[in-house]
Amino acid sequence: MTPARRAALTLALTLTLTAPPAAAGQGHNVVLFVADGLRYVSVMPATAPTMARIRREGVDFTNSHAVYPTVTTVNGASIATGHWPGDTGNFGNQLYTGFASPEAGGAKTPFVENDAILGEMNAHFGGNYLNEESLLAAARKAGLATAAIGKTGPTAIQDVTARDGKTTIVIDDAVGTATGLPLPPDIAAAMKEAGVAGTAPLTTVPNVAQQAYLMAITTKFVLPRLVHSGKPFVLVFWSRDPDASQHATTDSIGKLTPGINGPSAMAAIRNADGNLASLLAALKAEGVSDTTDVFVTADHGFSTISKASKTSAAAKQSGGEAPSGFVAVDLAAGLGLPLFDPNLQKPVDYAHGGHPAFGNGYIGNDPMHPDVIIAANGGSDHIYLTGPDAKSRVREIARILLGEDYVSGLFVNDALGDVPGTLPMSAVGLRGTAKMPQPAVIVNFRSFAIPGCKPLLMCAAEAADTTLGTGQGMHGSFSRADTRNFMAAIGPDFRARYRDPVPVGNPDITPTLAHILGLKIAPIGGLTGRTADEAIKGGKAVAYRRQQLVSPPAANGLRTILDYQEAAGERYLDAAGFPGRTVGLAVH
Repeated sequence: MTPARRAALTLALTLTLTAPPAAAGQGHNVVLFVADGLRYVSVMPATAPTMARIRREGVDFTNSHAVYPTVTTVNGASIATGHWPGDTGNFGNQLYTGFASPEAGGAKTPFVENDAILGEMNAHFGGNYLNEESLLAAARKAGLATAAIGKTGPTAIQDVTARDGKTTIVIDDAVGTATGLPLPPDIAAAMKEAGVAGTAPLTTVPNVAQQAYLMAITTKFVLPRLVHSGKPFVLVFWSRDPDASQHATTDSIGKLTPGINGPSAMAAIRNADGNLASLLAALKAEGVSDTTDVFVTADHGFSTISKASKTSAAAKQSGGEAPSGFVAVDLAAGLGLPLFDPNLQKPVDYAHGGHPAFGNGYIGNDPMHPDVIIAANGGSDHIYLTGPDAKSRVREIARILLGEDYVSGLFVNDALGDVPGTLPMSAVGLRGTAKMPQPAVIVNFRSFAIPGCKPLLMCAAEAADTTLGTGQGMHGSFSRADTRNFMAAIGPDFRARYRDPVPVGNPDITPTLAHILGLKIAPIGGLTGRTADEAIKGGKAVAYRRQQLVSPPAANGLRTILDYQEAAGERYLDAAGFPGRTVGLAVH
């Protein structure tokens, strides 16, 4: 790569480096394997031998990070584009979009792990709701062969504008259904001739059959097509396990142990690892393993659900266990206003134990024009304010939430001014150039260490706004257990047997892989990741430091504290919340 081209690439990606990037691979391929919900500490030789080998023989990102909120589509968008949520607008798995979604039954708070809903959002927000170009989109525009296969939602997000089966190959577990994306005709024909079903098996615990089906399509039809195109290729495979099995585990319903550390989760980790092993074997069989870089990541970590609360009005109505929508109920009660379920399209009688079915809620006298909108997101909830009194209303909401024992930190939209006890959303990458409506408040929920369990990041429990119960799994919080994802890489452009101590995060994946592929991606927003230069052959060390940001105290003395690291001008979020209520939060 010439100096001029190198400078252009650096400018295009708006990266801040301590050293010039290493030379990019010539004609190399890239495979990105995402093991949804895989915790770094859970990767052991006994349960995940393939990932453990990659970590040992390639680059072990020992200081890895998800972005917050730690849910799938938030991190899926960051992985796809190299941007933080403030630029992509993908603030949660459930969002307030500002328009009624037909696919969501008319609700304005859809669950976005849905191909049809992603299409609606594209149509409403100018053809690409993310407002940024993804790695796959840039690769296909540059003439590379591209494909994304796996879990519905984040798979399509990897090239969210490829929806016709004619550009990037996009195949997920909604294939063959009314909401799924069309198959490329040649792959559909090859599958039919080989007797492969046109629809995927249902999700199970562990998710063996569904993922075996998608991996068979990948290795028997998609990968050969990519290889035989004669072009360098980029392939993303998004494994639904271990996430699906950790959510749905029934190993200890009503109890915190074993929680997500039981047989279901261990089987799910082995399942994802086996999928990766099959993909690596297929690369070898196609003769491209030596020219292919393999990057493995997880979108987020995971915790066990604890639904107990002594302060929640909703929990008191339910015998001490907070039901789904407890934030909506508690705020409606605190504000003295009616509550409406936007998904079921009916009022909620919260005074007599009613609660929103999926956690989302409209608060106000007119459900067509609510004063407060809540979008539930597991370990965090989003609050939107649409009225002219937002600046005064946000202080009232903060006062109510600061009195709840399940809250551990509040982040308030900068446009609403400083609110004691809270930090601004800009501090955590949530204010940028997004087209999507921005939340007024992000509510982080309490997390704690499960007594008698070690190590810490395998033993976190968290409050969660979900239909799932105590003992099952969730993520979304600002605990280090949820921000600590698994990351490793191996291949011709990565260093061998290197333990990378520098903080690295999901927004760094696209800049790093774009650098390897020699791609130029012109950003719209400025909330971008960096090239992980220190992990690439010929790269140089990157300095980093740990920092802490503390809010002014609220009237009750609570302060939202953020622990983060800085490297090459980028911020990496470790943990945040109130002292004693967030796993991994340092208290000085």
